[in-house]
Amino acid sequence: MMGDEELEKVVVGYLKRKGLTLTERTLMEENKNSSLMSDNSRNEASLSAQILTFPEYENISVKYRDGYSKLRSWAYGLLDVYKHELLRILYPVFIHSFMDLVAKSYIQEARTFFSTFREDHETMHKRDLQKLEAVISPSHLEEMEFAHNLRQIRVNIKICQYSYDMLLQYLHKTQSTTILGIINEHINFQGCVSFSTYSATSFRPTLCGMCLRIRVQFIFTFLFAVSPGQPGSILDDVEFVTVIGNNPDAVNQINKKELLWGLLEDSLEERLEKGGLLSDSEKADGDAKEADPEENKRKSADGGKPAATTKKLKKDKVTGTVGKAARAETSTITAPRVKPELALPAIPVEVEQSILEDLRNRVQLSSAALPSVSFYTFLNTQNALNCATISPDGSMVAGGFADSSLKVWDMAKLGQKASKSTLHVLQGGDDLNANEGGAGSNAGKRNYTQFIGHSGPVYSATFSPLGDFILSSSADSTIRLWSTKLIANLVCYKGHNYPVWDVQFSPVGHYFASSSHDRTARIWSMDRIHPLRILAGHLSDVDCVRWHENCNYVATGSSDKTVRLWDVQSGECVRMFVKHRSMVLSLAMSPDGRYMASGDEDGTIYMWDLSTGRCMTPLVGHTSCIWSLAFSCEGSLLASGSADCSVKLWDVSACTKVPINEEKNGAINRLRSLKALPTKSTPVHSLQFSRRNLLFAAGVLSV
Repeated sequence: MMGDEELEKVVVGYLKRKGLTLTERTLMEENKNSSLMSDNSRNEASLSAQILTFPEYENISVKYRDGYSKLRSWAYGLLDVYKHELLRILYPVFIHSFMDLVAKSYIQEARTFFSTFREDHETMHKRDLQKLEAVISPSHLEEMEFAHNLRQIRVNIKICQYSYDMLLQYLHKTQSTTILGIINEHINFQGCVSFSTYSATSFRPTLCGMCLRIRVQFIFTFLFAVSPGQPGSILDDVEFVTVIGNNPDAVNQINKKELLWGLLEDSLEERLEKGGLLSDSEKADGDAKEADPEENKRKSADGGKPAATTKKLKKDKVTGTVGKAARAETSTITAPRVKPELALPAIPVEVEQSILEDLRNRVQLSSAALPSVSFYTFLNTQNALNCATISPDGSMVAGGFADSSLKVWDMAKLGQKASKSTLHVLQGGDDLNANEGGAGSNAGKRNYTQFIGHSGPVYSATFSPLGDFILSSSADSTIRLWSTKLIANLVCYKGHNYPVWDVQFSPVGHYFASSSHDRTARIWSMDRIHPLRILAGHLSDVDCVRWHENCNYVATGSSDKTVRLWDVQSGECVRMFVKHRSMVLSLAMSPDGRYMASGDEDGTIYMWDLSTGRCMTPLVGHTSCIWSLAFSCEGSLLASGSADCSVKLWDVSACTKVPINEEKNGAINRLRSLKALPTKSTPVHSLQFSRRNLLFAAGVLSV
């Protein structure tokens, strides 16, 4: 076969014979330029090899040790919001630094490096470190399959744009060729960018005339607050999903902190139980009974009307006995009373009377007395409904939509307008969204009130305890306060830097909490536009937030698979729960404040004892993610709503009696599930018990 030089001579000879001198001259110039480029390429390749392998006279072990130590110090010194993301770079840099030293026959230096920094990764990668500890010669890197595979593959690390920019600035500033070479050769960066488009950026620090490039691959996805599929969050990597720096001992240490889980002193429920709050009619009846007991006895003997009253009293006595049994079934420990750490708002007299009336007429639920369910179904939403919420008394239903609007339906007005189709009103059927597309000239015909103000999809909404206000959170990173009476936007709260996934009013109103893609939760009050507390510590999105019953604590669930409980006054994390295996989407607090339930994307519910930080038991039965959880008012039942189009009722007393380590083959789970209420094709977005223990539910019909 003819070589390149021989072929070139043949072509030149042919051109000369044909007299094509101009073509011959052009060909000779091109060959000359090609030869120069080939020489430059060979020189650049040798220069690259020198930079990555370093000259023999330089102390290689010092460069690896100092480079990793400085990177480690820089990463641990960052703000908590970004620190945990960039800490993930340390492990691949550590293992490849160690293996590079072994490959270059710096065995003793490699062992020293390994023993010095292995503690950083002991919690997450203990087994891997034990395998690498056996590598004591360059030949082991090829003979050991585990080490060989580590040398061949590239690690994919998902990182946000801002963290990536900070890493580039650090590498550019320190000019660390050792760390730069490892990152360039063994790490692929992937960024998860929300709601906007970024172009991939290459970092090219000039080192001895050579341009080294960090490879960056961005995955452009849109993140939604609730998704039945796999999350598009930053912490999808199985290898890096474990809580960094939070080993079991650290978690146990956090869970030993003092926590006052009881109820507020002098609450309406407490005063009602003590008999300190009676209606005027009840007081009058009591006075009459005390004033003329003999008359009542005489009329009873003569067959008068009080006999019927006696029968009614006996019936009430039996009902009261059942109620007491239900309460005893729920808990054998009386909830302690604690003082509020926040200044609580005063309750108007008329509102207090209304609440007391509801408490007096509350239905006592138990495993033998299940609640009635009122289900509101949204139709014709064109897959635009992101969230749904119901007012405490069930009189109003609100939905947050992808078109940045918040829509509120008044059930009383809806019933008046649709008196001929009462069935639709009661079931929340076609009339709920019959005119949803109406606007402009048709605005007067709509059967809902539309609130417009957000500039992005609305992901969460919550009514105040009295129903006179509603909060909404959006992808535009703001929270808005609306008046249901004035039909107006009152305040726009700005503080988060990314989409706000959830917002919740406190049990007493006035204060509220929010959670965001920026990995923080924040405490707010209605009269201030800036947050009162910033709760930072989660490693990924904070997807849900829930207030404790005494308003002294706030719980948060995150895509990092943990649930944390925060002290509102100090902003300190006082409990951490780490059993979940997927992102936590819903939370609920028991009425006595002792227990908490959390639901995740896999369809598993965990029950937690806040006083000890102990996991009571998992509740397994749903086949898709848990979007909503709610305790009944006396705490005997837990309701769960799921994307599998069902509502399930669980026996809380059975859940809290059996510790997790005493379960056998999952049989107890089947006993705890009291009732499954399937819908035709409606994923359950929201669940809530009224003060009278009626269960409200809402969802959108999926076709």
